[in-house]
Amino acid sequence: MHKLYKMLTATACCVAITHGAFAQSLPGEGKTIRFARGDSLGANYIQDDILIQGLEKLGYDVKLTTVSTIAFFQAASQGDLDVAADINIPQEIAAYEPVKDTVELVGDGNIVGGGTNGYLVDKKTAETYNLTNFEQLKDPKIAALFDANGDGKADLVNCDPGWQCGDVVDYQVEKFGLADTVKTVRGKYEVLLAETFARFKRGEPTLVYTWQPSWVTDTLKPGTETVWLPIPYDAMPDNIHATNGHLVKGVVGCAGGQDPCRMVTGSWNWMSAANRDFIAENPAVRAFLAEAKWPTSTWAEWESELNKDTSDRAIKTIADGWIAKNQAQFDTWVEAATKAVD
Repeated sequence: MHKLYKMLTATACCVAITHGAFAQSLPGEGKTIRFARGDSLGANYIQDDILIQGLEKLGYDVKLTTVSTIAFFQAASQGDLDVAADINIPQEIAAYEPVKDTVELVGDGNIVGGGTNGYLVDKKTAETYNLTNFEQLKDPKIAALFDANGDGKADLVNCDPGWQCGDVVDYQVEKFGLADTVKTVRGKYEVLLAETFARFKRGEPTLVYTWQPSWVTDTLKPGTETVWLPIPYDAMPDNIHATNGHLVKGVVGCAGGQDPCRMVTGSWNWMSAANRDFIAENPAVRAFLAEAKWPTSTWAEWESELNKDTSDRAIKTIADGWIAKNQAQFDTWVEAATKAVD
């Protein structure tokens, strides 16, 4: 009996040791990620929720902070934040250049095929006045159509102060000789858009700089309710580059059916960025961020949902719903990240 007990005990120990030898700890076990999201709410918040859930599956404890892109770059460069996944490239290139030695762009973009941006006008006005190019706003009579405050100039809704996209718009207005007829309006973008939507609903001429996929183009649908006014020629500030050129093929709603359409910065994408030391020490994070990406149709669907409800609960519900419907894809990303540490 005594011998049998010893044999059973030894066997149990061997099983425990063998199990322990084969059981692999998660790559993020015992580690924390200081994850940042931008201060402009959109489908990027849904993306970030999904990414955070994936990083937690990898064992990481994720601490979320909401900051501007410029603040993130500064903090990540100093080692005070680790990762962000909603860096707009090429618009944020100027802010990225000073920190590129300490902050790395990861992957090739989170929107499959990238997004576009440009100058959007209501279709009724575009067709009535045969508007097919942004430079036509040089005509005072055309510009006056979009005058919202009585000064005779077109009021072009622009980005928040401090956003690189707004600097590009201001530059192009000057470059194309439109400063005498067009005034860009910079403020809190969401607030400005509320009045823009109201003008559109009243049937008044509407002019706005925006991008897609976004909640704006979900409301002001290019091709059916609005059109894109292409720029007359390539023009960008010296510190920002249209990585793939300004011409974009297959843009739905380009004025006059033009294809390709010469857009403000060409194509753009949400990019992930990370402190270089952190990402070098965490190959699983690098692999996961590089794997995770969604088609434009998914981003547009998210934006449409957010147009109904932008609460934290709604964002969480949309993110959870996507994972539930795409569990196999999500698990593939996590598995690839886990293998990256081997």
